[in-house]
Amino acid sequence: MKILVTGGAGFIGSHIVEAYLAAGHEVCVVDDLSTGFRHNVPEGVRLHEVDIRDERLAEVFASEKPEVVNHQAARANVRESFEKPRLYAEVNVVGSVNVLECSRRSGVRKIIYASTGGAVYGEPQLVPVREDHPIDPLDPYGASKHHVEHYLRIYKSGHGIDFTALRYPNVFGPRQDPLGEAGVVAIFTGQMLRKAQPVINGDGRQERDFVYAGDVARASVLALDRAGGEILNIGSGVGTSVNRIFEILAELCGFRGEAVHGPAKKGEVSRIFLQADRAAEKLGWKPEISLKDGLNRTVEFFRNRAG
Repeated sequence: MKILVTGGAGFIGSHIVEAYLAAGHEVCVVDDLSTGFRHNVPEGVRLHEVDIRDERLAEVFASEKPEVVNHQAARANVRESFEKPRLYAEVNVVGSVNVLECSRRSGVRKIIYASTGGAVYGEPQLVPVREDHPIDPLDPYGASKHHVEHYLRIYKSGHGIDFTALRYPNVFGPRQDPLGEAGVVAIFTGQMLRKAQPVINGDGRQERDFVYAGDVARASVLALDRAGGEILNIGSGVGTSVNRIFEILAELCGFRGEAVHGPAKKGEVSRIFLQADRAAEKLGWKPEISLKDGLNRTVEFFRNRAG
């Protein structure tokens, strides 16, 4: 089938493009390259360099005529969202509505949407967090991503466009930009391989749900014809502390420096990991790459790129 991936030149989006190609689908990409990179797009895949807020997006839909849209494009930096809340509303909400409108006009059958399990729930009342946990984001990023889930339901009931929303955990893996909107794994790996000193925000005991990018991309393949109208957590159900991530990466990178701690960051949840039983039931999905294996693959990617 024909699939359009917004944000397909980015970290997670490029893994999804590869997974769709491997499954035999035709793929095209929309990306403004503000955080993505042209070299992340596989050879032979058409890249339309367009902002999802731009009126020109309609021309892309009219020419490509996708059956499914996988919507990954977004601003995704929690700390930046405090500094630029309007930008996050414009890109993540208004831009997503533009994607939905283009989808409606061009006859898209289904939208697969990248939401966030790490930011929509706020500080959890109970872990692992289920999808019916109260929504209480602590930052503009989480709020903007959740808003779009409501629009997806409206467009399904009002216009017949099916959807599956996937609430991501802390995704890590090859091609995550250690200098951009990166997670702790990419940042620490880049610094350790350069023999620079990583700084752990806060005491490092905060726990996150780390899932390898290839596993996350596989969920998008499964969602092509399953889990219609569902909002699903994609996670391991296990929390891992930032201190533990530091220890594993130091071993893999051969880094001998001590752990150094800095101030805690505004808006960060102290402990969250996601229950993904519904993803197993509705998609037949569960993570297959262990944390240690995924971290090893990530370190090898960055080491080879540096070499």
